[in-house]
Amino acid sequence: MAIKKPSKSKTTKKTKVESPKKISYYRKPENLTLDQWQVALRKQFGEDNEHEFRILNLGTQEFYSDFQVTNTQTNNTYKVAIRSADDSQNFCECFDFKTNRLGVCKHISAVMHYLSQLKGFKKAMKEEFHPHYTSVYVDYRQGREIKIRIGSIKKEEFEELSQTYFDANGTLKDASFAVFELFLEKAAALSNSFRCYPDALDLVIAERDKIRRRDYLWRIMPDGENDRYFDDLIKANLFPYQRKGVFFAALAGKSLIADEMGLGKTLQAIATAELYKKELGIHRVLIVCPTSLKYQWKAEIEKFTDSSVYVVEGSLQKRKDRYWRSDAFYVVVSYHTMTHDLDWLNRMEPDLVILDEAQRIKNWKTKVAQQIKRIVTPYSIVLTGTPLENKLEELYSIMQFIDVYRLGPMYHFLNEHQIADDSGQIIGYKNLNKIAENLNDLLIRRTKKEVLSELPKRMDKNLFVPMTPQQMRLHNEFGDNVAKIVNKWRKFGFLNETDRKRLVLTLSQMRMVSDSTYVLDQKTRHDTKIDEVMNILDEVFETSDEKIVIFSQWERMTRLVARELEKRHIKFEYLYGGVESIKRKDLLENFQNIPESRVFLSTDAGGVGLNLQNASLLINLDIPWNPAVLEQRIARIYRLGQEKNVSIINLISSGTIEERMLEVLQFKDAMAKGVLDGGEDTIFVGEDQFKRFMDSVENLVPQETTTEVQETPESEEESIKYELPDEILVDTPEGATTFMGDDDVKEVSQTPTNGASTSAPAQELLQNGINFFAQLGKTLKSPEATKELINSITQKDESGRVYLKIPVENEEVINNAVQVLSNLFGAFTKQ
Repeated sequence: MAIKKPSKSKTTKKTKVESPKKISYYRKPENLTLDQWQVALRKQFGEDNEHEFRILNLGTQEFYSDFQVTNTQTNNTYKVAIRSADDSQNFCECFDFKTNRLGVCKHISAVMHYLSQLKGFKKAMKEEFHPHYTSVYVDYRQGREIKIRIGSIKKEEFEELSQTYFDANGTLKDASFAVFELFLEKAAALSNSFRCYPDALDLVIAERDKIRRRDYLWRIMPDGENDRYFDDLIKANLFPYQRKGVFFAALAGKSLIADEMGLGKTLQAIATAELYKKELGIHRVLIVCPTSLKYQWKAEIEKFTDSSVYVVEGSLQKRKDRYWRSDAFYVVVSYHTMTHDLDWLNRMEPDLVILDEAQRIKNWKTKVAQQIKRIVTPYSIVLTGTPLENKLEELYSIMQFIDVYRLGPMYHFLNEHQIADDSGQIIGYKNLNKIAENLNDLLIRRTKKEVLSELPKRMDKNLFVPMTPQQMRLHNEFGDNVAKIVNKWRKFGFLNETDRKRLVLTLSQMRMVSDSTYVLDQKTRHDTKIDEVMNILDEVFETSDEKIVIFSQWERMTRLVARELEKRHIKFEYLYGGVESIKRKDLLENFQNIPESRVFLSTDAGGVGLNLQNASLLINLDIPWNPAVLEQRIARIYRLGQEKNVSIINLISSGTIEERMLEVLQFKDAMAKGVLDGGEDTIFVGEDQFKRFMDSVENLVPQETTTEVQETPESEEESIKYELPDEILVDTPEGATTFMGDDDVKEVSQTPTNGASTSAPAQELLQNGINFFAQLGKTLKSPEATKELINSITQKDESGRVYLKIPVENEEVINNAVQVLSNLFGAFTKQ
């Protein structure tokens, strides 16, 4: 081994030693026990010629001293204390030393190997270490035990004092944690040479906090999870099992809530945070979650609490500024951002860290997992419905964030619970109940079957997901166009047919792009909903045999889901408008009778007439604006004959028209009678009905965000920069304007004119006149359009004479028109 010499000092030396026969890192030698093998590996690593360590003696003694060890390959530096020849009292700051329970690590091994080359080493090791000072330290060989080592100064006094607080083996008694500060005062009074090492003090403080916290919580909630304290904790009625989860997490301090999907893990975490805020005075909660769930957390926090919440996003500099300036109680950050901003997040000193979808850290080798475990916090709640998917290492990795010491060293944990064949291949697991017993105060898990009696027959959940920048840009462009049209309505109280058509189209475009840009152009693919729905499916398939129904208005959206299902080799049935009626029966029978057919994927073509009650989960990729259509979808599984409790998940794009629909409209009948979704699609109907529709649309466009409209209808048409495929807005052979979705052509009839001209205000008449002349001028510029106009308003009789053909409602209309023209003619002639 080569030791780099940092300075001219007799306490450093560069040596190189021939390595003995290598010990395998992957297979235990038969002549060694498991622990002997692991010790040998660490000593081999520390002495390996391929690794260089820079060692500096920090003390005054040559052998029994403190050393600074730097691995020159990683540039990591640790403090090593050598106190014994047999590794029983040595110490290193590194993570491996604190968790492997061996009393040795590669850094200690490197220092011992270096010291062994110095003269007098063997003699010093035989004489052992005899300190003059008394110290309290952590012995990591049996987990973590706080022990006392008595020195020569006032030895008898310290021995007498220790008998009160430590047992015969020098280990701190359980009862002494609560009064440890009394021992520290007395020990310091005996000698100023007394030492209590930081890790020992931290452990005492943590244990004492746990004892006091539990005592306090039981005092204020004597009935535990059944206490009436939970009635007003948050703005929601917690189910009994959720109360139990909150009380469990509050008592634990650091815990894993591993309930099945759909049981409200998010709500339990929020309730626990609010309890800690109220009773323990915590001031900052850091929530780390997938990017797609950031605004879901924000929405639920705002819905169920009065606490402030800040979602971290933007450039690095912007994020840094907000970390310092934000005084929000909840700070929500994605796993991706966390990996870059860990130091800044730690400077916030979060009192509670919530990890959502914690399976993201199940692989301990990933950067995300390694960074997460560097977050410093006294309290934490880990949420995942799948803590163990494929390997025991996944649960071990997740538990490292909660209590890195609880499951012991990984080599021992896997040896105790894995079953391997002669070749070393893992073929099974054993002693799994022992894991559950070991974690019973840290891990709580409930399945739907266990709490079925507590659940409502139907649970609806709105899941908020963010959009990509490309989606948001297009959505906002369409929104600007809607705002212009709405301002016209606000100013004049009237919209002509062109504006009404444009409004319908643009609102639809906003909804389409809220799903995916693919729905608009079938070329680009910018979306987040597809990933989110696949995450939901992955979790469901991992934990249950549930069948799932997925709905979208847009066939193109369901097409994207179908592609993902095919990639995962998941069998599914696919119903859309183009499927012949005779084939729909086969899709239904497959879904009902074939266990492997897990997903029924459908557009609103399957919203009626199908019995899918063998499924218990329904996912809406988008929300119909007509509540009747939504209920038709849900009625496919929530119907007579359904024996299971059902869950409904609605995917909502944050900050979009979808979210504003929920907040402002709450699916009022006025919007249901608009257009866009099944049922009554006609928008160009009576003025009263259209006014109610516009009242609803106005609520989607805040007053302060819109600007005064100056453009003519022509210029507004030019402002729509994104062109839809031709089939979106077409003319039928009969000449009626139609709006076309993916499955069905939905007719939009002309606005009735009866009574409109006589009752309209002056502004409306003026606007009608301007629009008439503008459109007429535009038509006359085109010879083809002029010819078509002439043909549409003229007719030849049998003799070949040409007549002007203008259909009117009745004679009164003609009389009124003639009178108006007469008055206008008279006014002009007088001038």
